[in-house]
Amino acid sequence: MAITSDLSLDASRFHPDNIDEATKKINTFITEITTNGPKWYNVGVVRYREMRETGETPLPVPVYLPGAIDAAIPSREQGRMIPIRVYKPDNGQPSKGIYLYFHGGGFVLGTHKHNDGLLQAHANKFQLTAISVGYRLAPEHPYPAATDDSIDAAEYLVDHGPQEYGCPLRFISGSSAGGTLAAVSVLQLMRSRPSHQLSGVVFVFGYFDLTLGLPKASTFTKPLIINHAELERFNGAYLPDMSSAERRHPGVSPLYEDLQALAADSPKGLPPALFICGTEDPLLDDTVLMGSKWAIAGAESVVKIYPGAAHGFVVVPGLPVADEANAVMFQFVQEKLDSGL
Repeated sequence: MAITSDLSLDASRFHPDNIDEATKKINTFITEITTNGPKWYNVGVVRYREMRETGETPLPVPVYLPGAIDAAIPSREQGRMIPIRVYKPDNGQPSKGIYLYFHGGGFVLGTHKHNDGLLQAHANKFQLTAISVGYRLAPEHPYPAATDDSIDAAEYLVDHGPQEYGCPLRFISGSSAGGTLAAVSVLQLMRSRPSHQLSGVVFVFGYFDLTLGLPKASTFTKPLIINHAELERFNGAYLPDMSSAERRHPGVSPLYEDLQALAADSPKGLPPALFICGTEDPLLDDTVLMGSKWAIAGAESVVKIYPGAAHGFVVVPGLPVADEANAVMFQFVQEKLDSGL
């Protein structure tokens, strides 16, 4: 009998020959705008955020939907509130649960108000109350500000979601740097709210090792939204003067969490998780390793890899790999709702 591996993967998903023409074309466009567009560290972070709102960056002007509601929840600091953006199902019927989302932007850029379309889609497709968290941004507020706000939001919604929104917190999701915050929040809930069970977690090109020591992140130089140099810039703002050893703390880089021990100590274990990333993303190793560790800890871990896809690819309208990834995300959420988790 032939020896079989204890780990398996579809190597074709990583092979350059399987990158479709649409993905190659969009990557050429992304390279151009990344190379020639303004840089936040050159124009100044405050000015760049203003430019993002007025369409002076290569990114489209944010669309704010009238159905989204601005609200706030308490932080651990007395008197300080954390802004949130809430989208409830348009049909006015009771919600099945809360879908909590942490936006990307390297802990420096972006806002909880830039994701109305995503919130609306989850609210109406799944009858969920979708909430985006306005955690504090660096460099004005370096670590642990974003982490504290994210954990505070998650814990508050576990404790008060049923009373304030009529439903429990069921899903947590995050993209890029938001994936860091989603992971840290999920793991903290297992410690502080062990009786609470999440239905699922969705990580989209999550950032799990902020040491930048993994091979892909440390060697990726292509100007495709982010690369090693850009990640260093973001890290410098978020983790000023923090050594590589300090960045390995699980509260900073959740890849270094002992997931097996944490799951063993938890009555519920790790929740089911979906990991999505493209092969032309410096955070590919983050996804592969975190997804593997999640499975090793005994939890459901679905890792989906998209040939040639760059960082942020899921927001490109009409791109086949983006459509495929978004369909997988929706299927994952639906399966968890149908399973009654």
